Amino acid sequence: MKNSSLKGAFGILAVVGIALAAKKISERRKMMKGIFEEYDIKEKSPFGFADKIREMDDEKYAELKGKLKEKFASRCCKKRCES
Repeated sequence: MKNSSLKGAFGILAVVGIALAAKKISERRKMMKGIFEEYDIKEKSPFGFADKIREMDDEKYAELKGKLKEKFASRCCKKRCES
């Protein structure tokens, strides 16, 4: 009995983990789609993205770079400001 309930608990945890991962992937995809639309990037491949970056001026490139850093920065290892 004990082993059976343990397997059920691990199964439920696995399903919840997969659902959370799918949600996070969906959110990131929506963010990237918004950025692509904002900068008028039609092709969704890395090559199309690189071609559009080559066409940008320095100011617009810095703006795009800042947005990407803001949206996709890892939050796990940042030091907290305690001011």
